[in-house]
Amino acid sequence: MTIAGTPSTAGLAELVADAVLAVPDVVGLHGGVFGEIATYLPGRRVEGIRIGCDLCAVHIVARYPADLRAVAEAVRARVSAMVTVPVQVTIEDLRTGDDTRPGVSPRPDENPDENTEAAP
Repeated sequence: MTIAGTPSTAGLAELVADAVLAVPDVVGLHGGVFGEIATYLPGRRVEGIRIGCDLCAVHIVARYPADLRAVAEAVRARVSAMVTVPVQVTIEDLRTGDDTRPGVSPRPDENPDENTEAAP
């Protein structure tokens, strides 16, 4: 059941993901070791965000060096304003420079392949 004026769980997960990725020093979302942290939608999923009836789990990749406590607190504050359950933030991995890792959703404004050149 969706209350008028409130986003569905699917829409909310996408809004939360966008809000998390807008936090400075958050490089991407992380689905966990086995990809278990996700919101499953028809034909796709939002990795790194799982909204339940008693907890909202947010798993991120943070830029290093950064004040990791401040990054986690900024994520928690932003998401807490969007959900009615407690928010748990887990920093799964760190990224320095242009280091990229498989399974991590990059920020929309980052293109990890922009500095690579095609082989002749």
